[in-house]
Amino acid sequence: MPVLLFLIDTSASMNQRTHLGTTYLDIAKGAVETFMKLRGRDPASRGDRYMLVNFEDVPFGIKAGWKESHATFMTELRNLQATGLTTIGQSLRTAFDLLNLNRLVTGIDNYGQGRNPFFLEPAIIIAITDGNKLTSGGGVQDELHLPLTTPLPGSELTKEPFRWDQRLFALVLRIPGSASVEPEPLGGVPPDDSPITPMCEVTGGRSYSVFSQRMLNQCLESLVQKIQSGVVINFEKTGPDPPPLEGKDMPTVKSGPQPWHCCHKLIYVRPNPKTGVPIGHWPIPEAFWPDQNSPTLPPRSAHPHVRFSCLDAEPMVIDKVPFDKYELEPSPLTQYILERKSPHTCWQVFVCNSAKYSDLGQPFGYLKASTALNCVNLFVMPYNYPVLLPLLDDLIKVHKFKPTIKWRQSFENYLKTMPPYYIGSLRKALRIMGAPNLLADNMEYGLSYSVVSYLKKLSQQSKIEYDRLIASIGKKAPPEAGIKVRWRGGGISLAQRRDFIQQLQSLTGEAPSLPMELNPKEFQGFHLALLNKSLKPLSFRNPYDIPRSHLLDQLSRMRRNLLNTSVCSLRGQDSDQLHSVPIAQMGNYQDFLKAAPQPLRDADPEQPKRLHTFGNPFKLDKKGMMIDEADEFVTGPQNKGKRPADNSNMPGGGPKRRRCMSPLLRLGRAYTPPVTPPASPRPMIGKTGRYTDRHCEVQPSSGKKCKLCHLSGELVPNVVVHHPPEKG
Repeated sequence: MPVLLFLIDTSASMNQRTHLGTTYLDIAKGAVETFMKLRGRDPASRGDRYMLVNFEDVPFGIKAGWKESHATFMTELRNLQATGLTTIGQSLRTAFDLLNLNRLVTGIDNYGQGRNPFFLEPAIIIAITDGNKLTSGGGVQDELHLPLTTPLPGSELTKEPFRWDQRLFALVLRIPGSASVEPEPLGGVPPDDSPITPMCEVTGGRSYSVFSQRMLNQCLESLVQKIQSGVVINFEKTGPDPPPLEGKDMPTVKSGPQPWHCCHKLIYVRPNPKTGVPIGHWPIPEAFWPDQNSPTLPPRSAHPHVRFSCLDAEPMVIDKVPFDKYELEPSPLTQYILERKSPHTCWQVFVCNSAKYSDLGQPFGYLKASTALNCVNLFVMPYNYPVLLPLLDDLIKVHKFKPTIKWRQSFENYLKTMPPYYIGSLRKALRIMGAPNLLADNMEYGLSYSVVSYLKKLSQQSKIEYDRLIASIGKKAPPEAGIKVRWRGGGISLAQRRDFIQQLQSLTGEAPSLPMELNPKEFQGFHLALLNKSLKPLSFRNPYDIPRSHLLDQLSRMRRNLLNTSVCSLRGQDSDQLHSVPIAQMGNYQDFLKAAPQPLRDADPEQPKRLHTFGNPFKLDKKGMMIDEADEFVTGPQNKGKRPADNSNMPGGGPKRRRCMSPLLRLGRAYTPPVTPPASPRPMIGKTGRYTDRHCEVQPSSGKKCKLCHLSGELVPNVVVHHPPEKG
């Protein structure tokens, strides 16, 4: 279930308009909706979870998190407003913390126990910003910094704020305010040079510099293709370059570092087609040897550093011994391996410091081109598999699952070189092979008691923090009391500078009077009031509520209101503005009822309450209603919530019957002629029982069908009238 988190820039600079007539914020909202439509074409999008974060402070910046529905996401997206500063560093930290909060509770990071690629929560963060300067309360920043003021529990276990299954992509809007005369460049969308670009590249993503609506749509289609289940790994070459293959023409390369020597790419973790969940057997080893006496765990990097050796080796696979296979994302490394056209050899992979007595460590798998030479796969095997697999092969084929003493000694020597956290995976593999008793049940997993206790404590703290954050999502930020007045210090103000006074004197011809010295202590604690948008402006009573552009119009209204001498005049208020409501609030009748005063109780409590007629006063209670294909219906009682009428004067002693469909359409019910009030006689021809109304004419014995009811005349009794005659 991938998580798609949208980080929307809501700084004031997003209000700038493009040549299309829309603001950057409007374009960002439209981009999110377009992305969701493109993603909805994929059947795998049913399990997507959408989150929304803006540039407000925590927790008010989290508009949709783990528990919010799709409708809440869309509502919060449409209600975004561009106010504030460009605090993208704080917002990115909020987004990563929101994604990482539940990881310690579920334990998918598996700290100190190896990295399992099949334990993942793939997440993509899509940031939409304008690429302007990074502004905050402390000033303008040139580089992007993620604050560490309130770290999450367990954040010290990872060096970076993100994880290996989380990638950041940025759409930097550069659409100009005036239409460009030059044609748009064809080809791919270039990356942007804003401070967010290095952060995108570190996580395994990238940025897009968007100059037009066409480029934006192209970027959105590219992002939809980026939604893949996988983890990011750093691949780095160790040792010499491979020798050129004999008889094959390889492109000549220059000496020095090559692009394929170091790649920062994704490996695809495909889910199981039957269960929809990835399944694996072996972890990627840690970059340290676990010490049972160590009270803490060393921090790990977000992306594992995997080194590959270019020495050709023979791929090893044994029946009944499981292995994991992951496809590499296309990169210069995969291109180089495929160009060698050697699908029957492999390159072994290592993690430095994973072994006890070796800096490079022992191989835990290998890189190999597919037989069809269309992709490169990473095979994850047991740790130091060149030693273990021959032992297991001898156990199966030579010893027939009856190991000798010499075999057991070799197996125990191997266990001493294997990290202890591989014991669980090895025990499962031996159980699959049919040799479950080779490992003792009391073997340690390599973590000290203090580390295990600390991880359990972190899980509990993360659960509490997760519940607290979930409960705080959706709350509105309290209104600011005002803007605090700060004293800049002892610097000379502009009005007291000599060059400014001389310039002003040369323009006006008069020497300005020197301003009075300001006492810094006099204005301590002063706040400038902010406009409260929730209060209705009183333009007839408070002149500060009148916008500058409406001064002349308001003056005319006030003069007309003052000089109007009619009896019905409203003093101090405008009749037009009194009943003017924004279109978005016209249908909000429930909030009006909550604000209205409590009505008096009814004198007769047994009398049914009268329903409000807000909306359509002619709406009917459609409960118990059945519709047939001739648009006729049978209704239940319609007097619910209405005042009972006196029906004693009505003929028949009951309310007037509404038109109903023929009882013959009610399957399985016997027909009972309805009791109808006496009506004027209808013309009848002969003894055939021919009845006529304004719609149809059917004889009971004619065998014809009504054109509207489609009822056969042979089945229609004489007293049935298909359609009522016209009134009057």
